Amino acid sequence: MGAYNPFSLENKTILITGASSGIGKATAIECSKMGAKLILVDINKKGIVETLNQLENSSEHEYYDIDISDELQIKDLVSKIPKIDGCANIAGIGNTSPVQFYKKEDIDRVFSINLYGPMFLTKHLVKKKKLNKSSSIVFLDSIAGNHSFNIGNGIYGTSKSALNGYMKFTAKELAVKGIRSNSVSPSMVHTPFIKISSFTKESMAADIEKYPMKRYGNPEEVAHAVIFLLSDAASYITGHALVVDGGKTLN
Repeated sequence: MGAYNPFSLENKTILITGASSGIGKATAIECSKMGAKLILVDINKKGIVETLNQLENSSEHEYYDIDISDELQIKDLVSKIPKIDGCANIAGIGNTSPVQFYKKEDIDRVFSINLYGPMFLTKHLVKKKKLNKSSSIVFLDSIAGNHSFNIGNGIYGTSKSALNGYMKFTAKELAVKGIRSNSVSPSMVHTPFIKISSFTKESMAADIEKYPMKRYGNPEEVAHAVIFLLSDAASYITGHALVVDGGKTLN
């Protein structure tokens, strides 16, 4: 008889977007270690195949290279997949721009991936009854736009603030179906996201000093929070934004 583990994902099928790199990749790898069967989604086919090859029992999982900002591709994806027990919406992009230089195309691009993609994926999963009873939806939110408001981060932060609100509406509407909806709100995490930011080494070092734990997070640490919300250990938690920030929002 195996050891009791309410955090296990054994016998659960989990869909993960943004699975080719960063937090999405770490979430896929850690979910596979916890026994889940995975459906990986990302626009980057090469990256998603690399993730697949790093999973436990890689032959048991499947992947789809689609653009999560395209509702028609999302609808087609949902029509192909089996019923699932959890969905981790990890895909996202950033933007750094002062208010006076906002461009509609930049706003549209960020919102189409960070907000509209998760909204339409949830829509079609519910509409096509692809979410099992007692399933869990997790959104990758951010402390940006909810707890932290840095100069130049308005487009990204606003998309995450809106996602946080959407998560709560989803939690309220889907609770009657036994479906939970929560989010994980990390601070800065060591991912390729940092490498493409406008941070210099000096400004990054100064920012790290603002963290009580004096470091940024690792992708696996965020992935473990996602796994908690996907698991039966969080069976009575819905509508909650779990902050994973090394104490940054205490400042």
